[in-house]
Amino acid sequence: MFDLLSHAEALWEAVVPTLPGFTVEVLPSIDSTSSELMRRARAGLLEPVLLTAEEQTAGRGRLGKGWHSKPGQSLTFSLALPLAPVTWAGLSLAVGVSLAQSLHPDIRLKWPNDLWLQQRKLGGILVETASHGDASAGLRMVVIGVGINIARPDTAAVEAQRPEGATTMAAMAPAGLAEVLVGITAGEVMERVVPALVRDVLAFASQGFGAFAQRFAQLDALQGLAVQLSDGTRGTACGVDDSGALQVLTDRGMQPVTSAEVSVRPC
Repeated sequence: MFDLLSHAEALWEAVVPTLPGFTVEVLPSIDSTSSELMRRARAGLLEPVLLTAEEQTAGRGRLGKGWHSKPGQSLTFSLALPLAPVTWAGLSLAVGVSLAQSLHPDIRLKWPNDLWLQQRKLGGILVETASHGDASAGLRMVVIGVGINIARPDTAAVEAQRPEGATTMAAMAPAGLAEVLVGITAGEVMERVVPALVRDVLAFASQGFGAFAQRFAQLDALQGLAVQLSDGTRGTACGVDDSGALQVLTDRGMQPVTSAEVSVRPC
């Protein structure tokens, strides 16, 4: 926990000029940083905050997946801030672009919310929103949950956290950031990525996904690959459209895929 605490003040100093009222909280253990911030948002606590924990006992990912988190071996945090973008479409992709470009040149993005290192999952993103008191202005509290492996997790442990009864393909072998940044700590990674992430989320609110589309295209790990959708449909990944929907060329033509409908793996 000392590692995270030792970087919290510098992180706060870097962010608070851009995000007045911003705070950083560091905990030894919690069920889920995102769950806690969603609970606070629903209770009317709407100040911008970064909540991080050395250990998550019930970390959550997309489509009910768990997130493997051990002290010192991963970075898990959630960022909450009030936001009123013109459209929410593509926010998770913009978050991925920000994280990837802050972390390492070798990192790519697997649509819609995975960070990849050498074709293996390095991290994941979960974006959720809660109603804000000023709903008429389109303002909502967004909670952005991020999990990044520092050390490479054991594959069996990752597989064990899949949702009960899941019948999708086996979990892909995980990656760890220390493979390319030897000796880096979770606190150092947090201080590296969060200030840029705040700036990019605020830029998304004012400019939308269009401001990130070219950056995403440069990092798109699926571009040109044969993919299989969770409903069994096969095709070729052809980038994303203006809203961030994946474009898959199938036997029936180009099919837009939204993050709520499918999971995608190279086949």
